[in-house]
Amino acid sequence: MTRIAAHRGGAALWPENSLLAFRNAIALGSDLIEFDVHLTAGGGVAVIHDATLDRTTDGRGAVASMTADDLRRVHLKGPGGAATAENVPMLAEVLETAAASTVGLLVELKSPRRGARYDGLEERVLAALTGAGLQQRATLMAFDPEVIARVRALAPQARTTLLIERRLIGRAAARPAAAVDWAVAAGVTDLGLEHTLVDEGVVAAVRAARLTLGVWTVNDEMAMRRMHALGVDLLTTDRPDLAKRVLPAKP
Repeated sequence: MTRIAAHRGGAALWPENSLLAFRNAIALGSDLIEFDVHLTAGGGVAVIHDATLDRTTDGRGAVASMTADDLRRVHLKGPGGAATAENVPMLAEVLETAAASTVGLLVELKSPRRGARYDGLEERVLAALTGAGLQQRATLMAFDPEVIARVRALAPQARTTLLIERRLIGRAAARPAAAVDWAVAAGVTDLGLEHTLVDEGVVAAVRAARLTLGVWTVNDEMAMRRMHALGVDLLTTDRPDLAKRVLPAKP
């Protein structure tokens, strides 16, 4: 059965990575919520996709230069681009929202810039999940194999996902199924692929490797039906409402 993950809480419906989005995605019956984390000044963990505030808020500047108090003073933009009453949440707030439900967590560990890592982000995220009692419901994801390696060194039993985009496959002049080999080499439990990479051959390779297969970001009905027919395990979408209508209900 394909499970539905609300991408950034449902970015086409509500301000992305907002507490409002996460609450609504949970109420809608999403199986998982997907969100992104960055390290802030003072060692806090903020839930926001970009390394800067510019695109998703009415503020400007690098997240890494902001304190939690700074982030409370900016407002998230909605899907139409207008500022809302929602603030950038901290990880603890998102975990508190999730704890009252049974929703799963897909936590993407971001970077301050391409090719760089936040020093200590992995430790802080794992500690927060453990403190909230949610480590068993969480999967930690990254595009950077070094981030995955750090998570695995700190928490060998944690579920981890190596994320692979089509651009990387193109740069490597590789077949899409090569992503499975990269995931096995990284030691992850899950592989997260840009959905346009997935076909029957990729799915067969994933099954042979005994990995869980997630796809992103699937926003139209035809692609949702195709991914379900291929038997993917997790479908990440900005439109969890549409996915709930399109995909078969859980037994």
